[in-house]
Amino acid sequence: MDSELPASTHSPTSTHVVIGGGQAAAWIARTLRTEGFAGRLVLIGDEPRWPYERPALSKEFLQGTGSVEAITLLGADLAASAGIECWLGHPVVSVDRERRLVTTADGRTVTYDTLYLATGGRVRRIPGLESTPSERIHTLRTLADSERLRAALGGAERLLVLGGGWIGLEVAATARKLGLAVTVVEAAPRLCARTMPPVVSDWLRALHDSHGVRVVTGVGVSALAATATGVTATLANGETVAGDLALVGIGIEPEVGLAAAMGLELDDGIVVDAQGRTSDPRVFAAGDVARHPNGFAGATLRLESWANAQNQAIVAAKAALGGTARYAEVPWFWSDQYGLNIQMLGLPGQGTNALPRGAPETGSGCWLMLDAAGRAVGAVAVNAARDLRVLRKMLEDGHAPDPDAWADTTIPVQRLPSRPNPDRQPTR
Repeated sequence: MDSELPASTHSPTSTHVVIGGGQAAAWIARTLRTEGFAGRLVLIGDEPRWPYERPALSKEFLQGTGSVEAITLLGADLAASAGIECWLGHPVVSVDRERRLVTTADGRTVTYDTLYLATGGRVRRIPGLESTPSERIHTLRTLADSERLRAALGGAERLLVLGGGWIGLEVAATARKLGLAVTVVEAAPRLCARTMPPVVSDWLRALHDSHGVRVVTGVGVSALAATATGVTATLANGETVAGDLALVGIGIEPEVGLAAAMGLELDDGIVVDAQGRTSDPRVFAAGDVARHPNGFAGATLRLESWANAQNQAIVAAKAALGGTARYAEVPWFWSDQYGLNIQMLGLPGQGTNALPRGAPETGSGCWLMLDAAGRAVGAVAVNAARDLRVLRKMLEDGHAPDPDAWADTTIPVQRLPSRPNPDRQPTR
């Protein structure tokens, strides 16, 4: 990819346009201003809401203890003071790269010098959902989705969750806290199988079992039907599972429609370099939609996380202004369930050997994940954020704890003997 940007994009008379209304979009816009960009800055979002963070949508906000204000990243006052034009509720329908022209559904147009795609993802669908539109069948991606689901949970007794990934499990935990009976159905043999090793999947299942959630794994949904009084899922084995409501939470797909129409390079997302630059040097991408080279993984990754959306966006904005920073972080993600803080570092799903420190299975400790070659590929911490921060710095430096000393809790993590982590490039 061309690392050179036309000089005009750095001029105070140039125009930068951000397409997206989530975390990555907001951080691109904010960073451009804090880094001194003085030209015209336009943010265009599909949703008629000020850009906001998504993690709370399945947790505090859904439970009713969070507010819109608490999750808003770019509100009216900040946008006005920073001189950011926000076209909210105006989906972009086309981008003409030759003319550098962005057009919205209602005919608005703006010409850009630099363009940023922070289009995120769209929820995956299951067969049968499209043919049974119902207020009783929910998905969870947007603030409006969370508001609708929150209102529906208030009048329900039984929730059926289709999908045993992180969103499904967080909603299940929230619903149990609200007093609903919950059934989780996951087509894979275990929970969070795409990202977690078996030991963590087994622990998650035991955690939800202990809080009264019925978990069904290894069987898909062949049909989903809604009536005026409830929903019924027919499983592939012929069993039927009923609820007052259903949440379909089977992941997201990168929203690459615009990028595809623009002719940008794609690979399960928009392909970018370490600075967020796409195959067009005037166009950057960041967040859930972007696939970037990751030194720790030794491969390209598309990450769906709060930290990735924020930090990759910051790097892209700085790069567009001539900065030399590169996005090179060890992946990190977190989840809160039943009062437990669960943090994931690296790529723990690649681990074949889980080494415990403390007692993560009972709510306080950490698993270090080694692959078949003995390399540290990730970790999962339960109520052990401090230890994970130390481990993160170690992995970023290309080192890992000595496995023989890892379990010794009499030695603080920062004082554990370490060793080089083979084939894992330092990220700082």
